[in-house]
Amino acid sequence: MATSSGETTTSVSSGGREARVLTLPNLISVARLCCLPVFLHLLLGRHDRNAAAWLLGGLGATDWIDGWIARRFRQVSEIGKVLDPTADRLLFIVGIIGVIIDGSAPRWFSLVVVVREALVGAAMVLCTLAGMKRFPVTYLGKCATFALMFAFPAFLLSAGHEAGHGFWTVGAWTFGLPGVVLSCYTAVA
Repeated sequence: MATSSGETTTSVSSGGREARVLTLPNLISVARLCCLPVFLHLLLGRHDRNAAAWLLGGLGATDWIDGWIARRFRQVSEIGKVLDPTADRLLFIVGIIGVIIDGSAPRWFSLVVVVREALVGAAMVLCTLAGMKRFPVTYLGKCATFALMFAFPAFLLSAGHEAGHGFWTVGAWTFGLPGVVLSCYTAVA
């Protein structure tokens, strides 16, 4: 079906309500998820930390794009409200677990972030099953995610670049420490 904004969507009727499935934001979320095996192959299969870092950084940088497009072009869908945060959380957790396996970032730092993400994800699932409202995304939570999505690629680049090791290490900690503090704070708040 074509709409006035030029979007093409596939709709499924659900009790008189339209639930759009095939929208550009949903396709972006699925494409980002499809990059997970590529990231893991680059990092753990080909041992190419640099390529893996740039891919993970790109996925982190595009974290906001699917939601922005959905709101801007009125392509918000019920499946997108679940798919986008699920894709974001999976990218984050799988990416960090890959970095832990590779040993590119300090294990304690990586484990703090993974445990926080797992706890928040479990809390969201339990709240959804209990019929509670979704937790609103906060500005500080977005800042924390943004910082951490750049810290982990910087750790990878630090481990993969002998010449730029110091630069990338400073960048990783510059983004990582405030990111982990903010992410723990927002989890509690």
